[in-house]
Amino acid sequence: MSSEAPQYENILVSRPDPSVVLVQLNRPKALNALSSGLFKELNEALKIADEDGSVGAIVLTGSEKAFAAGADIKEMKDKTFSDAYKNNFLESWGEIGRLRKPVIAAVSGYALGGGCELALMCDIILASPTAKFGQPEINLGVIPGGGGSQRLAKVIGKSRTMELVLTGRNISAKEAENWGIVSRVVGEGEGEVVKEALTTAKLIAGKSQIAVQAGKEVVNAAYDLNLAEGLRFERRIFHGLFATNDQKEGMAAFAEKRKAQFTHS
Repeated sequence: MSSEAPQYENILVSRPDPSVVLVQLNRPKALNALSSGLFKELNEALKIADEDGSVGAIVLTGSEKAFAAGADIKEMKDKTFSDAYKNNFLESWGEIGRLRKPVIAAVSGYALGGGCELALMCDIILASPTAKFGQPEINLGVIPGGGGSQRLAKVIGKSRTMELVLTGRNISAKEAENWGIVSRVVGEGEGEVVKEALTTAKLIAGKSQIAVQAGKEVVNAAYDLNLAEGLRFERRIFHGLFATNDQKEGMAAFAEKRKAQFTHS
């Protein structure tokens, strides 16, 4: 990133490829616990990347030991109902869902509570064999508050979500893969899952940004619309892409057996 880029206390932001931004949670002593300060910085960094025309994809990761071990309990333990309700506590966590560019989570170690919810907010989750997912809030006398119960239910169904939310048990990377929470478990060595996430991000960033954003939009719509409405919406977005230069270039390149040169227009 340039010298003019914002300086952060709780995250590290880098540009491992001209078209990819890597955001790393950086509260190692707290196992990357998600404090309000961290989330404020995260939302800012992701918004900057989302609005940068040269960025095609974003990778979000933590450390080898913890993607994020949960929300910051020390920050929450004395909070009152009136404060939480009046100030709509955790509402800002939803800003990630409004990003237009794809976000890939590279998860190693603990992704528990808010950490699991943060991973679920991303578009693609890649996990190392060490990853552990769970919603242990029930052990603290509360329930998930950052979307865990809702997003998990849409992905793994009622019974499995009930089990995780009501027992608070953790599941392994392999179990998360089998259940469809993660795309795949990758790598064995340190940093391998981040490398794979960056490779995937670079691959996506090489496509038409307009088509990628459209693809993200229609897949997300599948969770909110019934099948008939979803099919209609997908078809209309598909039709709309025929107004883009990238559609003309992509199909011409295919017919001419050459690599497409997308201009994101």
